Amino acid sequence: MELRLIDYKPEYQPYFEKFNKAWLEEYFTVEPLDKWVLEHPDEAILKDGGSIYFAVSESIIVGTVALRYIEDDVYEMTKMAVDKSYHGGGAGQFLCRAAIEKAHEMGLRKLILYSNRVLENAIHIYRKMGFTEIPVLPGTYKRSDIMMEINFVQQETI
Repeated sequence: MELRLIDYKPEYQPYFEKFNKAWLEEYFTVEPLDKWVLEHPDEAILKDGGSIYFAVSESIIVGTVALRYIEDDVYEMTKMAVDKSYHGGGAGQFLCRAAIEKAHEMGLRKLILYSNRVLENAIHIYRKMGFTEIPVLPGTYKRSDIMMEINFVQQETI
């Protein structure tokens, strides 16, 4: 499957919401924060300098990922989801790699993410792409039992 990355447009919001609600409902529950972010991405992610990207195969949107501002030089990779009918086609790795590249281009110090160990395929992708486990900061998502980061500053000094 050949994939390309496109930027968010308001008309793509339904894909952002649908893909993410699908995995959240399958494995967990849609928390109030999720609902707000998915229904109002302009306010929740974009207005603070975040971004949302989509993976496209031919003319079909197959997945999405967002970079959300946390603090200066630190963003969260969040809301990464692939349409279930495209699982196993490399879209998850493509989106993760693209988010890391965008974060690096932005000159970020760190890219963090929250996840859950039940999402074994996602955790595998994150590790493969260079994320390392760090202690979970409580309070963001009830479902999170793992937090990971890429520290771009450390990478450059190694």
